[in-house]
Amino acid sequence: MTVRQTLIDRNGQLEFSTPKTHRSRRSVTLTDSAVVILRQHKAQQNQERLTTGEAWTAMDLVFATELGKPVHPRNLFRAFRQIIAKASVPVIRLHDLRHLHATLLFAAGTHPKVVSERLGHATIGITLDTYSRAARHAEGRGDAA
Repeated sequence: MTVRQTLIDRNGQLEFSTPKTHRSRRSVTLTDSAVVILRQHKAQQNQERLTTGEAWTAMDLVFATELGKPVHPRNLFRAFRQIIAKASVPVIRLHDLRHLHATLLFAAGTHPKVVSERLGHATIGITLDTYSRAARHAEGRGDAA
C-alpha cells in the first residue's frame, strides 16, 4: 500500500493534501489476508461504480462513498463507534488503532526502525519517544503499554 495523500477538513470542506513529512509518503507492507480483503473491497467498489454510472466520481480512493467521493471523517468516526459498540470492546478513538498497531509490532519483536518506517515517523527517535514503554516491554525490560 502506498500513502500518497491525506484528507483534511477545512471549515467543512474536504481537501486532499500531501502528508506532513517526506517520510509520511511511504509504502507499507500488508499482510496476505489484508490484501485479500482489499481486493474483495475493490471488486465490490467496481460493481458499485458500474451500478452508479455517470454519477460516480472517479478519484481512485480505497474508501469512498457510494458515489466515489471521499468519506467525511465524522461519518467514518460514527461508523467506527458503531463497530466498537457492536463488538462489545472498550471504546477507543480511531487514531488509537495506530498506537495499538505500533504496540503490537513491538510486542512481536519488530525492530524499532521498521516500526518507525511503518508509521511514517521522521526519525526513529520519535518512535522510541512515543512508544518507549512498548519497546522496553518487547525487550523484556518493562511492563506492557
